[in-house]
Amino acid sequence: MPKKELREFTKKDRRDFGNDPFDIGDAAPDPIDQFARWYEQAIESELPDPYAFTLATAAANGSPSVRTLYMRDFTKDGITFFTNYNSTKGQHLTENSKCAANFLWLELNRQVRVEGRAEKISPEESDAYFASRPRESQIGAWASDQSSTAADSEVLSRRIASFTEKYKGIDVPRPPHWGGYIIIPSEIEFWQGRPSRLHDRICYRRVGTDRSWEKFRRFP
Repeated sequence: MPKKELREFTKKDRRDFGNDPFDIGDAAPDPIDQFARWYEQAIESELPDPYAFTLATAAANGSPSVRTLYMRDFTKDGITFFTNYNSTKGQHLTENSKCAANFLWLELNRQVRVEGRAEKISPEESDAYFASRPRESQIGAWASDQSSTAADSEVLSRRIASFTEKYKGIDVPRPPHWGGYIIIPSEIEFWQGRPSRLHDRICYRRVGTDRSWEKFRRFP
């Protein structure tokens, strides 16, 4: 098979970034407060899905996997998301709780990188969030054997029909294999694009026995 020629990369394909400077003195003492500032600005700018982020996990043998999902809450403790515990990400986090997340707000020339570990939230918290979901999504959590192989699309349709009938006229309980994780950060980096690729990178890292936040700047 002949090698496909790649389109030539030109200067027109390269764009520069024109944000105002983001200095270390501009950043909040606590990274979650800083995240709240940027997140609110992303919402106010009406960006599509500002709560979407990319989550990277790795199996015990180091094999990596990455996917995009939705944040459902953030507090001083960390970032919460929900999933099937039997999914690839759930299996990875059982074997290796270390993970990394990235929020990309391209229209604002910003991204936030988070490194840390993930642990399951309480069953009560997962129950409360599950109860707030649309009924169709609740049924889907039972019907989808997430990340496993499906023979065809009809398998899922039949499973949806079966669980719809099973829970007809009653509340749908949370499946035991579905719930939330919280990413507990050990390091958070706020990246803001700047001209000539001289980007601002303001970072926070947990240090000391009291696990306080150290704030510092990285070279672009």
